[in-house]
Amino acid sequence: MMVSTKGRYALIVMIDLARNEGDGYISLSDIAERQNLSMKYLEIVVSMLNKGGLVKSLRGKNGGYHLARKPEEYNIGEILEITEGSLAPVECLKNGHMSCDKAGSCYTLPLWLGLDKVIDDYLGNISLQDLIDGNMNKILPQEIEMANYKETCLHKRKAAGLDNNR
Repeated sequence: MMVSTKGRYALIVMIDLARNEGDGYISLSDIAERQNLSMKYLEIVVSMLNKGGLVKSLRGKNGGYHLARKPEEYNIGEILEITEGSLAPVECLKNGHMSCDKAGSCYTLPLWLGLDKVIDDYLGNISLQDLIDGNMNKILPQEIEMANYKETCLHKRKAAGLDNNR
């Protein structure tokens, strides 16, 4: 699973709306300016969030967007599913069911089912509020400390033969 730019922008927008919710409806231009994001791309993402019922919109002079619920009532999985469609690690598990004719004899299916469950459990148990609060106990596995996170990433890139200067 790789989260697209739409998914990353959706999280950024939702966090921005939550952090500025006392300001009423928030215009896309304000979000774009604060977050240094493309207005055109934001329009696409926010339209998806609006159609998915995660944000509410108001047209007009004082129009804009705000969250449809409290930040603690959103989980990261539901936000990403709006933009990504599915968070399944393989094609045959998309749409919540096994759609492969070879499922009965597939040796790797248990692996993909397990990974799908880990992804769903992990993203489903982190709220938008957890991200805003920086709740590292829920966000990062215990074996990863934020201070060592960059070093861990660089080590993994080097071990994978990737150029660290990119």
